[in-house]
Amino acid sequence: MDAIQAVEFLLTPRMSRDPAPAYAALHAHGPIVAGGPGLFFVCGYEAVAGVLRDPQARTRLPIEGDFGRAVALFDDSMLRSDPPHHTRMRRLASGVFTARRVAGLQDTITGQVAEIIDGLPAYGIGNAVDLMTHLAYPLPIAVITALLGVPEGDRGMFRRLATDLTAVLEVRWTMADQVKADAAAEELEDYFQHLVDVRRKNPAGDLVTALAEAHEADGDTLTARELLGNLALLLVAGFETTTNLLANGVVLLLDHPGYATALRDDPGRAPAYVEEILRVDSPVQATVRFFEQPARVGGITVARHDELTLLLGAANRDPARFANPSAFDPDRPRNAPLSFGAGEHYCLGAPLARLEAQVALPALLRAFPAMALVGRPRRRDRMNLRGWDTLIVDLHGAP
Repeated sequence: MDAIQAVEFLLTPRMSRDPAPAYAALHAHGPIVAGGPGLFFVCGYEAVAGVLRDPQARTRLPIEGDFGRAVALFDDSMLRSDPPHHTRMRRLASGVFTARRVAGLQDTITGQVAEIIDGLPAYGIGNAVDLMTHLAYPLPIAVITALLGVPEGDRGMFRRLATDLTAVLEVRWTMADQVKADAAAEELEDYFQHLVDVRRKNPAGDLVTALAEAHEADGDTLTARELLGNLALLLVAGFETTTNLLANGVVLLLDHPGYATALRDDPGRAPAYVEEILRVDSPVQATVRFFEQPARVGGITVARHDELTLLLGAANRDPARFANPSAFDPDRPRNAPLSFGAGEHYCLGAPLARLEAQVALPALLRAFPAMALVGRPRRRDRMNLRGWDTLIVDLHGAP
């Protein structure tokens, strides 16, 4: 396909099944491709990394308007804020995700993984189990809700709410998507407002308490809207990307049984495996940036307020950066995928997501060494947050 066909393909539901051909077509035309007036798709690794790290790049345009409750919720969070507001909000939340604190969670995560894996056979129809429902969602939800201070009994509601809410993080969405996203935003806001009220009366050593106290100490430190927006963001981002990382990793490993065996036999290789899973099948495929002044990107000049869709998934498959980019190769040298972004908006929860996958994937392979896919799993109908709708496996081998 040519560049225009590739761009058109990226905006269709077919993209969710396999964006690789479109990415390859874009790479053949350079690191940045025009998608229409004022719209560009950036696919080159160095070009994407450069924009992500550019302090002049902005996450949204400074325009007024009512874009719905879900968009407003994200606009009030770190995700859609720029310095100095982004710097202030990120500093308040970053204490929960320090390298030392994440490393200290390894024993807890290992125990949660063991408990979930031990319980998998009970959910099977025969030996067939949906790993999306019984592993990929429950593990990261348990971890992030514990950090936030969300009661265990409330966890079941968040899969539905996250699915509806994150529709407005796609490159394009429908009015029906927005209606569902706005309803989810309202439900999440109400939930977190109630939880904040509870923590004000009964403080605990969790993130809800910490952020609520930051707001109480000084309204300019964290506004009421920022408090709710960041709690919703941390919850959704805290498990949505990890869920997709886990499931994408399972499918890649079962499609490459030699590598699966190597990881099962040597769990110490897990960090390299997780980086390659992130590169080949990034849980987040795109993000958007703008410039307040004309800027050079990938060798061309973009105008003020042009929309730059940064294709993280394409950058991770740039042949100028990665030899044989379509191949799954955990031994790949210099592997530094852009799946969690770069620069000041680099994902706060990236170390935690990596740790969960590094623990869970080899443990799953050790527990069920003959595990096999039951047919091909079904993709979610999403371009940006790339994952699976269902992932049915036979725990003890193909039927």
